[in-house]
Parts: sequence; C-alpha cells; structure tokens
Amino acid sequence: MRQKFFVLGIAGLIISLTIFFYFKIGLVLSVAIFILLLIGFANSIQQKHSILRNFPVFGYFRYFFEMIAPGIQQYFIERSTDGKPFSRNQRTLAYQRAKNIDSTSPFGTQLNLNRSSYEGIKHSIFPTTVNEELPRVLVGGPDCKQPYSASLLNISAMSFGSLSENAIMALNKGALNGNFYHNTGEGGLTEFHLQGGDVTWQIGTGYFGCRDDRGGFDGGRFAEKANLPEVKMIEIKLSQGAKPGHGGVLPAAKNTAQIAKIRGVQPNITILSPPGHSAFSDTKGLIEFIANLRQLSNGKPIGFKLCIGKTSEFEAICQEMIMQNCFPDFITVDGAEGGTGAAPLEFADGVGMPFEPALIFVNKTLVRFGIRHKMRVICSGKVISGYSILRAVALGADMCNSARGFMFSLGCIQALRCNTNECPTGVATQNKMVVKGLVVTDKAERVFYFHKNTLHAANELLAAAGKKSFAEIDIDIFMRGDEFAHLSDLYFPDNLKSVTIH
Repeated sequence: MRQKFFVLGIAGLIISLTIFFYFKIGLVLSVAIFILLLIGFANSIQQKHSILRNFPVFGYFRYFFEMIAPGIQQYFIERSTDGKPFSRNQRTLAYQRAKNIDSTSPFGTQLNLNRSSYEGIKHSIFPTTVNEELPRVLVGGPDCKQPYSASLLNISAMSFGSLSENAIMALNKGALNGNFYHNTGEGGLTEFHLQGGDVTWQIGTGYFGCRDDRGGFDGGRFAEKANLPEVKMIEIKLSQGAKPGHGGVLPAAKNTAQIAKIRGVQPNITILSPPGHSAFSDTKGLIEFIANLRQLSNGKPIGFKLCIGKTSEFEAICQEMIMQNCFPDFITVDGAEGGTGAAPLEFADGVGMPFEPALIFVNKTLVRFGIRHKMRVICSGKVISGYSILRAVALGADMCNSARGFMFSLGCIQALRCNTNECPTGVATQNKMVVKGLVVTDKAERVFYFHKNTLHAANELLAAAGKKSFAEIDIDIFMRGDEFAHLSDLYFPDNLKSVTIH
C-alpha cells in the first residue's frame, strides 16, 4: 500500500503542477498533495504504528472510526434495553427523575418477560396507601455515642479528583436539600464536600486527609476532621467492587496541583493507593482500628466497606468482633459490578463476588453469628431505581448507596471516558473549561429530585406489594420466571407426558 500511495501521490503531484504551469490553476491542489506526501513519508519511516506505516495516510481513518465508534454504538445502534453498565432505558429514567418530569413509559414493557431470568414483584390485590414520607434508618450500635438518622438512599463513594469540584459541590448541595448523606470517596474530605450536606468520610488505604509524612495514618489529623459537624459517619474502605485488592487509581491527567496538595502527593503523576492498609494487617487489627476511630471521633458511627472475596475472611472478622466485643455500626457491601473512575480491566471483569450473592452471604453470616442486630448493612452496586432498592432490602440491606445513579442526575451520559480526563459533561474531569459547563445550582436541584423521586417510586412499589414499611420486605415478595418452568415445558413436552415432575 505504501508503494501505491507514493506512486499515485507523485503522479498526482506532477499532473497538478503541470496543470498549474500551463493553466495557472490547481495550486491549492498541488500544495495539498505535497503535504500529504510529506505526512505519508513521515509515517512510512516511523516504527510505532504498523497501520500508519503500511497505510501512510488512509491509516488515520482507522483511528477516526475507532474514536467515534462508541458514540455511534450508543446513539444509533444500541437498543433501548441494551447498553452496559446501564441501558438507555435506565439512563433515561434517571434523567427524567432528576429533571422532575414525567418518567412514565408508553405502550408496555420492552423486556422479554417469558425468559426464565425474568424477575418481578408479587403485587397484592389489596395494595396499601403510598407513604409520602421518605424512609429513614437509624445508624449506631451499642458503642455509638452519636447515632445518625440516614436516608434509605444516599450518595455512594466518589472522590474529588475522580469527579470535578463542581460535581462534588452539586452532590453535596443536593444532599443538603434532600437530607441524605454524601460519601466522600477515598480521595479525602475537601472544601467541596463541605457545602452543608451530611457527609460520610471514607478512609482509604492512602489515608488522604489524615495522612502523615510517610503516607501512614495520622490520628491527630483524623480527629480534627472527623469531629466536624458535617461528618456524620466514617467508613473504612477495605476494598471496592470494581477493583478489589487493587487500591484506588487517580490517572496522572486528573492529578492536578490542587488535588495533589489536598492528598499530600506529587502532582501530574498517576496515584496508586496501596492494595491494603498500613494501620492494620489482620482481623484483630481491623477491629482495634474501628475502636480507635470511634474514640477519636467521639463516638460517631464507624463502619467498613468491602467487596466479598474469600468468604472465610469475612467469617473471621465476625468472630473477631465477638471476641473483642467491638462491632462496627455499619458494613457497606459492594458488588463486583460496582463502578469506578479507573480500574484494570482484569480486576473490573474478573475479581470479586457479585452484589446479589455477596449481600445474601453477609446478611446470613451476621445472622448465623447472632450479631446482625448490632449493625446496619449498606449495599452499593448498580442501585438506580425504586425496584433495585426494594430488591436490595429484600436481600438483606438496611440502606442503599448509589454512585452512577447520582452521576446521571449530574448529566453523565455514560461516555466511558472517566479515566481519560475527557468527560464531555464536566462530571468526571479536571478540565477547567469543561467543568464550567456544569452549573452547580442547577445540578444540585437535579440531585435532590433524583433522590426524592426514586425513593417515592420505592414507596409506590412497597404499597403495590401490600406492605406498609420496608421492615416487612423479604425475598418472598419477588418471583422469578424459572419458578413457572417445568422439565416437560423445556424438553420435548409431547414425549414426556408420562414423566412425573416432583
């Protein structure tokens, strides 16, 4: 292809120059061909890109189509029920509720309800009255001196750095207006989180905001911020669903001087938080660390977040709680399908237990050890609708956290560029010009309405099931399509009439 390019290019240049020489036209064409030949020559001798080396100019079309392919897929090819991690229908629902506009859908479901994977709520023919008051849950075990009344739905962990300052401020102002909490993420507690809304301060393995000069935990710095009135709860991050066992990732492109100063690191380099904590290294140390943080915070609710991996390790934590007679006030269970700003694909696709079995396991394990009543279980992982809230509660959660649902309320379009600093909506970028496009007052209102309307939808589903409170919910209100499938329906029913199915 290189040979053809240069033969045709040189021939075209000679012809265009001849035309210009005799007819005084075509100079622009000659210059354009000459420039293309120079570009082609440069590409043919470079050694980094095989496509451009073999196709000196036409190779650029490959990169162009690769660049626009995700948008073409999302806007022109993808069906309303397709799209990952969230379908177009799910994203549209979040946008409509955030804008406080009609979120009904016409003509009927677009899902195939005849599949065995279908899942739905067993409604009652005697529904209860819809409760207009949004549900709340009291967090605080026997050792907690400052219990906190939390909303059933709250903002999951998202750091300043992963998200822009305008996005963080809008989230916190929305939390203030709706009386729910905002989890800081492991990037630390910043001025942008302190807009008046309730805060859960997450302590990750990097100890950002309570970090000593060597990168370890500093109790004095922790106590200073933990006792701020806006900080209602403290969460120790053991692992995250999208990258358990890896530690947080802040790409160099997003590590500005401002963020580096807040975190106490060098700017413009990729920041990899350690996979594990340096303040403790075993279950005994974890429980002792919980007790230490509770003392330093003057009795505020202390909990930890994890994605389940080895089930025996969580059982060991439960045994250690009992042995030390020290219990967290809450445990946040993150599913392997949880979101992240940046993660190695192998970790996102192949590490950790999914949300559903993890939540069931944690709840049943706490019950088996006789300590379920001592703490709240919070879940996170693709919680975006009233249905997903009811489902989580039925599986054992007391409360739900949502990250990407609230990102949609900020205007996120699922462009999947969170790790490149090229988010086009100003949500997950540190590009100041793009961030200016995210108007804090407008988006704070949308955060408020997304929360309010989603919980109202959960209340409506609760009433449809004939229940008066979320405490009455259990897995029995749900049904699956495979409950109605019989062996004779699946395998040659005419030939199996004499087979008795038990």
